[in-house]
Amino acid sequence: METNLAALEAAVGHHFRDASLLNRALTHRSVASDRPQHMAPQANNEQLEFLGDAVLGMIVSETLLRRHPDLSEGRLTVIKSRLVSASHLYRVARPLNLGEYLILSRGEDRSGGREKKTLLADALEAIIAAVFLDGGYEVVQRFVEEQIIAVTEASDGDPDRNDPKGALQELAQSMKFPAPRYRVLEETGPDHRKQFTVEVRVGKDLHAAAQGGSKKAASQRAASIVLETLMKRRAPEDPATAAPLSFEADSVEADSLEADSI
Repeated sequence: METNLAALEAAVGHHFRDASLLNRALTHRSVASDRPQHMAPQANNEQLEFLGDAVLGMIVSETLLRRHPDLSEGRLTVIKSRLVSASHLYRVARPLNLGEYLILSRGEDRSGGREKKTLLADALEAIIAAVFLDGGYEVVQRFVEEQIIAVTEASDGDPDRNDPKGALQELAQSMKFPAPRYRVLEETGPDHRKQFTVEVRVGKDLHAAAQGGSKKAASQRAASIVLETLMKRRAPEDPATAAPLSFEADSVEADSLEADSI
């Protein structure tokens, strides 16, 4: 176990003075099911995950402000939402081989827990907290910047340019809106030059429709319209009270996006 933890420490870039912090960060709550009832429960990573989420959010916010002083609040919110999302943390955790170090119950291990996105993302947040408690702010800041932020520096800090649907979903979630919903309104033209009109809705009132040479192109265009609007607004306390918004976009050709799926 010491060799394995040493390898993980090398991957993280921090040698723990208090090894129990790292062990706790790797311990899933399921281990309680394997312990006899008369034994005290083993400390798990839930509280560290809670702290790690806050530390991660603070470092990401500070780093984005420092690196991108000209970006709007809405655009910064989109980028931050992506960086702290479970999907992104999962992508960071896998190259660290984090799954092989997790301390799980036998049942969770047999059910594939070492590959589960939620478990890996939660464990990474717990490790962030453990690094913070053991090494201090500068050490954990370096880890977050090098391994969590650096991999998304493409697109000049503008990830929604290439994936407006993904950016819209993340921003809507961060603003407490329901997930975006897409539907095809119309198909026109001959088979070799079809035009699709797709509508996206966020909640009851936020919606936009756009056209494209494929369902995917039209849905991306519609998503970008609502995304731009949401980025200019502060999140309302109750999304249901937001003023109705409706948009119609001009036809957009997107030959590079020929996938039929929305």
